[in-house]
Amino acid sequence: MNIWLYILVMAAVTYLIRVTPLVLIRREIKSQLIRSFLYYVPYVTLAVMTFPAILEATQSPWSGLAALVAGILLAFFGRSLLQVAVFSCLVVLAAEFFLV
Repeated sequence: MNIWLYILVMAAVTYLIRVTPLVLIRREIKSQLIRSFLYYVPYVTLAVMTFPAILEATQSPWSGLAALVAGILLAFFGRSLLQVAVFSCLVVLAAEFFLV
């Protein structure tokens, strides 16, 4: 019977988190600080979920770190997402082959 209580509490919390902003904020947000904060929330959330996975997905965290650095550099210099992904995979392959 406890499982139904857990499910009910999770549903209520999820519902409240989604409905509270709709109830409390009725006007357009004019504060530039809050608008910029809300603009970057999805990007930060994605980065927080992705970064540990990059380092822990390989046998050695060093090969993951090498691929991360290579990917950041390629993205900084304007390469496409496909090029960044393929080159990062090749960096992991080479690092795993030579380091392990």
